[in-house]
Amino acid sequence: MEHIVIGIEGLVGAGKTSICRELLKKIPNSVLLNGGNLYRAIVYAMMKNGVDIKNIRNQAEKIDIKTVMDLFKISLKIEDKETKIYMDGQIIDEETMQSQTSSMAVSMIGGNANNEGLFNFARNLIESLKVNYNIIISGRSIMEIYPKTDYHFFLTADLEERVRRKSIQYNGEVDLQELKKHIEERDNLQKKAGFYELHEKTKVIDVTNCKSVEESTNLILKNLKLPSAIV
Repeated sequence: MEHIVIGIEGLVGAGKTSICRELLKKIPNSVLLNGGNLYRAIVYAMMKNGVDIKNIRNQAEKIDIKTVMDLFKISLKIEDKETKIYMDGQIIDEETMQSQTSSMAVSMIGGNANNEGLFNFARNLIESLKVNYNIIISGRSIMEIYPKTDYHFFLTADLEERVRRKSIQYNGEVDLQELKKHIEERDNLQKKAGFYELHEKTKVIDVTNCKSVEESTNLILKNLKLPSAIV
């Protein structure tokens, strides 16, 4: 049976994770690799162990992310069809990984990180899972990690809509102006790091006017041609 790989990238707050989880329901025999959460977990481990993230930005030598992953015993498992991240055998909850502090730290490090080892790890993981599953990937630099990705989507939405969605994610417990500034800063950092690069295979999907996750997901599904064996 031929399995496919679908990559989902996008602007901060465009709804990548929610859409990927909806795709997980729609696409048979699929698993979700949340690369963003793995990266956040690695950066979270660095902060928890006293690493000065701001200092890393100013270092001449790039930090090897896979070495850090191994140092702090970060691992992942597929549970309930998606990745769960562990540090030294203890699961890291998603609320921690998705916090504003962790998210900003990831964006700050992105431009001064050596991701080669981590990308090789991810590439091998994708190849091993593809034998048995259709794979949905949420993250950054997906085409660089896995050039054989069958479909690559980049999600966009107006800034105000992204602020609204992030506010909902944080249960409305954030100042909207501060949140807007936070998103703009992350956008700028991610652009500088090359995370918003489009490729020949990339299909840009604007979800600004979508009223639900399902509606946004349907825009993706309309651009998929699933092999008959997995429909």
